[in-house]
Amino acid sequence: MPGQKIETDHRDSVHDVSMDYYGKRVATASSDTTIKIIGIGSSSSQHLATLSAHRGPVWQVAWAHPKFGSVLASCSYDGKVIVWKEGNQNEWSQFQVFDNHKSSVNSIAWAPHELGLCLACGSSDGTISIYRAQPDGTWDTSKIDQAHPTGVTSVTWAPSTAPGALVGSGVSEPVQKIASGGCDNTVKVWKLYNGGWKMDCFPALQKHSDWVRDVAWAPNLGLPKTTIASGSEDGTVVVWTVANEGDQWEGKVMKDFKAAVWRVSWSLTGNLLAVASGDNNVSLWKEEADGDWQEVQMLNQ
Repeated sequence: MPGQKIETDHRDSVHDVSMDYYGKRVATASSDTTIKIIGIGSSSSQHLATLSAHRGPVWQVAWAHPKFGSVLASCSYDGKVIVWKEGNQNEWSQFQVFDNHKSSVNSIAWAPHELGLCLACGSSDGTISIYRAQPDGTWDTSKIDQAHPTGVTSVTWAPSTAPGALVGSGVSEPVQKIASGGCDNTVKVWKLYNGGWKMDCFPALQKHSDWVRDVAWAPNLGLPKTTIASGSEDGTVVVWTVANEGDQWEGKVMKDFKAAVWRVSWSLTGNLLAVASGDNNVSLWKEEADGDWQEVQMLNQ
């Protein structure tokens, strides 16, 4: 599939691009404080809307599952998280504004739709907030204080089905877990337990020697193991796996890119990992039968 270049018309750096569920629109986040909604066709793109409400660089944008309507979340250096909702076509309004973080909100992630309309947010103030929409229109807020005391850089949700659940029998409770990365060079896993979030890995996962810039929980599709990828400013991508609940996580350095790794992202089937690195390259990787990772494609910029 040939690459397609999209003009965003942002006036400053673009920090994030997120494609909607149907692959028909992308949202972009920029240091110019705006979010752009762009429609994409097979060979062309079209500007649909500009969302302006943040008062600092916008770091990330994330589409909610379409079962909740046309909903987009954004987070910014201004410490705010805004949930936007589309009313009439291409007419967006602020559905909810969360401003209880004391500094930059660096990462946002919607929970699997089976858990409802629920958003996790990681901030430079060291905390992770979880906002959950209630039937009466209010939002319930819970918090993981001092998740990474020197700052949270990234958050990602676990799949809602437990490893192996698709091949097992019986109905199991949906999994509610979050992984996070931080300025303390660690990856941590959190689990909702009796209404509160508790750390679910001891000790914290440590193989990086610099800030963890991104974490991504792989879809499991009923596979017997759980997998998380983390990318760091130290140039490495580590793939973490655990076979059974309660076991120790094992980390394997997939590759040293010799340049900061900014983003890691799994394919929908969980068998391909995309890596965006500071050498201006995006590469695709696949795990071989022997457990080694092989580069399958370089996406030239």
